[in-house]
Amino acid sequence: MDKEKNSIQTKKNKADKKKVEKNDKFFKGKSPNGMAKKFEVKFKFNLRNFFTWLLVGFLILSFFFSLKGPIPQGEKNLAQVLNDIKEEKVEEVGIEGETLLIKYKDGGLYNSRKEPQVSFDEILRNAEINPLDVNFEVKDQSMLKAWGSILEILLPVVLTGIIFLWIFRQARGAQDSIFSFGKSKAKLFSKGKQKVKFTDVGGVDEAKKELEEVVDFLKHPKKYQALGARTPKGVLLVGPSGTGKTLLAQAVAGEANVPFFSMAGSEFMEMLVGVGASRVRDLFSTAKKAGSSIIFIDEIDAIGRARGLGASGGHDEREQTLNQILVEMDGFSPNDNVIIVAATNRADLLDSALMRPGRFDRLVVLDLPDIEGRKKIVEIHRRGKPFDKSVSWEKAARRTVGFSGADLENMLNEAAIKAARENKKAISWDDIEEAATKVKLGPEKKRLQTDLDRLMTAYHEAGHAVVTYNLSKMDTVHRVSIVSRGMALGYTLIPPKRDRIHETQSHLLETIVSLLGGRAAEEIKFNEFTSGASSDIAQATRIARKMVIEYGMSELGPINLGPQIDVSDWGKSYFEPSKASPEMSAQIDKEIKKIIDEAYIKAIKILKEKRKKMDLLARELVKKETIEDEEFEALMKK
Repeated sequence: MDKEKNSIQTKKNKADKKKVEKNDKFFKGKSPNGMAKKFEVKFKFNLRNFFTWLLVGFLILSFFFSLKGPIPQGEKNLAQVLNDIKEEKVEEVGIEGETLLIKYKDGGLYNSRKEPQVSFDEILRNAEINPLDVNFEVKDQSMLKAWGSILEILLPVVLTGIIFLWIFRQARGAQDSIFSFGKSKAKLFSKGKQKVKFTDVGGVDEAKKELEEVVDFLKHPKKYQALGARTPKGVLLVGPSGTGKTLLAQAVAGEANVPFFSMAGSEFMEMLVGVGASRVRDLFSTAKKAGSSIIFIDEIDAIGRARGLGASGGHDEREQTLNQILVEMDGFSPNDNVIIVAATNRADLLDSALMRPGRFDRLVVLDLPDIEGRKKIVEIHRRGKPFDKSVSWEKAARRTVGFSGADLENMLNEAAIKAARENKKAISWDDIEEAATKVKLGPEKKRLQTDLDRLMTAYHEAGHAVVTYNLSKMDTVHRVSIVSRGMALGYTLIPPKRDRIHETQSHLLETIVSLLGGRAAEEIKFNEFTSGASSDIAQATRIARKMVIEYGMSELGPINLGPQIDVSDWGKSYFEPSKASPEMSAQIDKEIKKIIDEAYIKAIKILKEKRKKMDLLARELVKKETIEDEEFEALMKK
């Protein structure tokens, strides 16, 4: 029995111990949902909070006042009260200071007042009333009432003071805003707060290698100064939109672990003359005080354009701001570990003084990513998203030739949205395919079309597809559809198989033939032209014009006959219109027409030879609306 009792007691002690440990753990805040963490409240004192809490306190006191008891029906004079006492109408008298609360036997409740220095006992005796015959009670004056009396005096004074203080602060703020007009509006990302690293940037390996030296200098400046190397003053990032210029600048700040000042070029400009230059001075002064730091100026072409070309001359506000930037960058001492990183997609517009060594020492060009770059970008942006095992990232990279990093991120986001809308557990390849088409051409549009309109669109797109299939230099057709997207009633998708660095004359000519395939199909089938080929004609004409006046791919020879940017002896760049004579302009027009006519004749010839294939593809498009690459290949080989 004793053993059993001991074992039971031991189990009970262990259970109690576990319960105590559990409670300790709970109240120490170790639990992720613990009470200690749940009820944490942080107070921050300011004028607004003080006024709010004062108002809350006043409301609470008013609430307590309302709980004191029943509200009297009115007030009676003391003589009438004494007369009612004599007539035995009064049940009870409550005395609180000079205030009398008279409770009548019929349930009535009234207030009355007595003289301050005379006791109620003495008042009764003077009225020839025996105090022992009256039921009265002397109460201490209520603390709440005392506080209420104090608040009645102090509250108007406090409120008036708060109002005057608020008015003075507003006036001082307006005055400060006038004098702070020339202060920099740069956003500061403090040291260690910038979380973007080089691992978060893909597809720009060459640019990252250039910037790794900048990071190493910011981390170990003495190593370079010991060998006499000076501080690189600036790095200019140039590239199309969406290639990651801003992201690279953030990654440099994140890797170097230094303060990062970010400001757009347009933020320097204001209505008042001289404000931009003042902001430049303040920005550079603040960055120097921070020690090793980075100043990032996005879209620097807003203030860095070539000087002397505007109508307002040298006193223009933009030119003054640029002059101040030039002075600040050239005025750095060798020990100032401040590096300027600027980004633009219009480097051709920048002033030559800004581009020279000693100001922007390094020019980093960011191009659209190649297939390996797209793989890395997709790998970064697919983090945190579930995908089907059937998704091929090699295929996705080949499918997105010409996409920028921003396009790829948007594509994966659109794929995730589509999968979530359809209540899927993972993102499939169909979602990615649809998202890529949406990013490139726009969303699907269900337009009301007649049967004739659908048939015309089907033959137009069939003409593009059949002509492209029978051209040796063209890429394969990926999809043919008569579903409207963007401004187009249909589309033939021909993504390039590889990243083209050089364009050959034969490929450009076949591209023009492919573009004119839709117009040729309309003429063969309907013996009629439609307005649906307008964008194809414009694009074909643009390619032919470039071949003649820029690429030298015509009988006129290798001569640039178009407008160009000229650079004078003083380093000033300006736009120069074409200097072609009227006779040469006429020959240019003849060469362009010759290229277009020969391409159209070739498209007509192909479609007449493959008329059955065109009719078959058009009928299938009317039935199914969209035909993918494998089905298209099967139809062409049937």
